[in-house]
Amino acid sequence: MKIINWGFIGCGDVTERKSGPAFNEVSNSHIVAVMSRSEQRARSYAERHHIERYYTDAQKLIDDPEVNAVYVATPPSSHATFAIMAMKAGKPVYVEKPLASSYDDCVRINRVAEETGMPCFVAYYRRCLPYFIKVKELIDSGVIGKPITVQVRFSEPAHASLLNGTERNALPWRLQPDIAGGGLFYDLAPHQLDLLQQYFGVIVEARGFKDNRKGLYEPEDTVSACFRFETGLTGSGSWCFVAHESAREDRIEIIGDEGLLSFSVFDYAPIVVHTSSGTQTIAVPNPPYVQLPLIRNVVEHLQGLAVCECTSISATPVNWALDRILGKF
Repeated sequence: MKIINWGFIGCGDVTERKSGPAFNEVSNSHIVAVMSRSEQRARSYAERHHIERYYTDAQKLIDDPEVNAVYVATPPSSHATFAIMAMKAGKPVYVEKPLASSYDDCVRINRVAEETGMPCFVAYYRRCLPYFIKVKELIDSGVIGKPITVQVRFSEPAHASLLNGTERNALPWRLQPDIAGGGLFYDLAPHQLDLLQQYFGVIVEARGFKDNRKGLYEPEDTVSACFRFETGLTGSGSWCFVAHESAREDRIEIIGDEGLLSFSVFDYAPIVVHTSSGTQTIAVPNPPYVQLPLIRNVVEHLQGLAVCECTSISATPVNWALDRILGKF
């Protein structure tokens, strides 16, 4: 494939701010069609972004002869359905994270990818951002010595609309387990766990405790977990999505036998390295469209110019760990 003509299934916020514009930034990559169940939304998106065609039926977009690659940007519960439809039609897929709303659906996707020979890429774009590449370089350099353990800490207040009371059918899909796979943990923790697995290998053991402390919605709002990587390194994490503002935190700490490295996943706060030599603070800027480096890698893979390792195979262990922590199996 020399020219990659993308069809978008879904045109929500992520395509507006993080991913959509990046597809046209890559050489020989173009958006030619978009689909939403809402005709008004599909038409508006197509007009605003100068896209030729729009659909309200995913199968019609997939069958469009000009579309030769599909971007699935819908909530997780439909990822498997649309990814499998596209691959069976002979078209490679780029799927938003997490790969699916359950580990079982990830396995289904991988099976069809193998059967059809169609690649399925996953939008764990942080792997390709300069900020997190720098984190890996620091770990690999041995600046903090041998990693001993990893700690994840994330807490944020509940959104004001939830504190004011919201009917379930008005809740965002990220707080509806049948659509998202869980609550905000299932939406945010995948980025953290995917990065850690890139740094330290696949998580082979995971256990967790979940609770709903505030009762603002159905799924868990607080999670504690411990896990072990294939390298033997152990880690732990705590997530609270109903914390007081004073407890707001976004931090991963890697404790080594010669120092401590800390960084954020969502705030991109400066990376900090503490050793016996002192403290080093490193600021690393990211591109304006955060998915651009990964999308470029995907396009170049499809053009035969590079290899993208951010695939459904590499993404599946994240869902396995999520489901183990939440006790889904």
